[in-house]
Amino acid sequence: MQQQPMKGQESGSRGGAEVGVVKRKAERDDPAFPSPPPSPPSPLPIFLFPSELVFYSDQRSSHRRVLTLYNPYIFTIRFKMLCTAPSLYSVAEAEGSVRAKSCVDLVVRHQDVSPRHWGRRDRFRLEVSGGGKGANREVWAELRGGEATAQNQPTSPPRLLPPSLASLPYFTLPQKVRRLSQFAVSVVMGVVCVAFLMLPLHSEPNNLVPSYAHVTVTQKLVCAYTLGLLTMVFLR
Repeated sequence: MQQQPMKGQESGSRGGAEVGVVKRKAERDDPAFPSPPPSPPSPLPIFLFPSELVFYSDQRSSHRRVLTLYNPYIFTIRFKMLCTAPSLYSVAEAEGSVRAKSCVDLVVRHQDVSPRHWGRRDRFRLEVSGGGKGANREVWAELRGGEATAQNQPTSPPRLLPPSLASLPYFTLPQKVRRLSQFAVSVVMGVVCVAFLMLPLHSEPNNLVPSYAHVTVTQKLVCAYTLGLLTMVFLR
């Protein structure tokens, strides 16, 4: 014989469900039960080069270093430079903004190159925000005694000639011609890197540039790093 639920039991179960719904709604509205925090936005990639500043006490030209901040995005970014030893450094335009598809140079000067600070390492932190995102980047600075020499620069291993070619005479270009050719190559590479940085990303809609000319963030990072190295070469 099939049993049917009693009316009292049905009303009791419906009443318990309604009480549970009201209780959950009250918990959502009650400040004592806050809603879970939203997931944090992804950090904003920062294009800042070089990644380290080296000063030499006996080389006056090295007392001034340049940090280049690139903005390859379609919006303006704001920046602020902080330092662990503000009394030893001065930064031109330590706070400001960078327009879309442009860059800015931050000139860092060392104020005290006395021997007591030789070997000292300080840290700069650049805080960047824009497009609803934010991030920070750290750059180390070090003061070294003496001057920059060839020992501080990476050297390529010597190339050995075959015995059949070792006795043949060879000609070398004059030093002035070699420097001029190296400068021309550096300028061409710099122009190519700037052109890559100005191209839109794959995720950015742009009707003026065809889709096959869009680049990735990794490609822009490589170009910005290369352009930072070329900037150091030009400043020398």
